This record gives sequence, structure tokens and C-alpha cells, in this order.
Amino acid sequence: MINAIIAIIAAYFIGAIPSGLIIGKCHGIDIRKEGSCNTGATNVTRCVGKKAGVFCFFCDFLKGAVPVLIARYIAPGVPWAEIACFAAAVLGHMFPVYLKFKGGKGIATAAGGAFAIAPLPLLIALALWVIVFETSRYVSLASIVAAAALPLSALAMRLAVDPVQAPWYLRVRTVTVIAFAVIGALAIFRHRSNIKRLLDGTESRFEKKK
Repeated sequence: MINAIIAIIAAYFIGAIPSGLIIGKCHGIDIRKEGSCNTGATNVTRCVGKKAGVFCFFCDFLKGAVPVLIARYIAPGVPWAEIACFAAAVLGHMFPVYLKFKGGKGIATAAGGAFAIAPLPLLIALALWVIVFETSRYVSLASIVAAAALPLSALAMRLAVDPVQAPWYLRVRTVTVIAFAVIGALAIFRHRSNIKRLLDGTESRFEKKK
């Protein structure tokens, strides 16, 4: 139990590491004052460049995956530890103590944690992200669709596969579906300004290079 609590606390502080801000500072930019003023990979891509944005996504992805793996290693007998660390890491990214609780929208960090817990539902959500982005060129719309698809695909897995007999990478418990639904709903809520701009037709999109 003590190990699980330590892992959860560590998960929050790992998730709270402001990857986008650090990357921006390394390029002489305060990402909080440029573009959308968000510290996530999308704004880093716009303000710093594609390579920096990909690196930021990778860092944020690891912020979600690593805490889950830590919980799996140090608290294997606590069934809720991985889910709690997943949630703590995402909340750390969204509400980082280092930045007065003003962080990103949690998509990349949630993806990392979800991949470590239930990779197949995450891959389904990621595939939908790619399809929506390639057809619309809206990162926000793709992220909203993926956030909604993750718990739905996890639910489908939960109904289709025996969580006791299946290998871990196909095992989806009810608590996992609930956690994905709550985090997905919170991520969509964090996109409320993007939703308004999408409805108004003023949301920025990534145009394809000719």
C-alpha cells in the first residue's frame, strides 16, 4: 500500500513536468506567451517547429507511461495502483504545481498512460486521431474524437475479452473503462475553447505542405 501511494505521488510530479515550456525555453521562447499559449505539443510545433513538437509529444507520452510502469513494478499487488498513477500523471500535466496549476490538455500524457495499461484501445483511438487529422487538419478535433473513442474501445474490449484469462495487453477491467471515460471527458472539457472555435469556423488548422 505504501509503495502504491508513493507511486501515485511520484506520478503527479512526473506528469507535472512542463515539457513544452522547457523545450520552448531551450529555443528562447516562452511557449505560454506564443501561439495558443498552451504548453502542449501542438503549440510547440506551431511556435518552435515540427521536430520540437514531436519531441514534446514523446516527452509528454512518457510522462503518462512511466508512472504506470513504476506502479506495475513497485506495487504489483495493488490492482488500482496503475489506474491511479495514470490519472495522477494526466492531472499533473493538466494542473502542474510548477506552473501554478495551468498546464496542457492532457492528450499525449493520457495516451502514454493508456498505452501502458491497455495498448489496443489506445491504438484504436490513435488510428482515429490520424484519420480525423488527415481529413480535417484540425489537431483539436482529432484529439476530441480520440478522447471519446478511447473509453468506447476499452469498453468493447472489456465486453469481448475475458479480463481474467486474457494476457495483460488484452486485459481491460471495468475500472479501466471508467478511468478512461473520466479522463477522456476531462480532456474534452479542456478543449471547450477549441470546440467553440470549431463551431465558429475560426479554429486554426495545419495545412498540408505542397
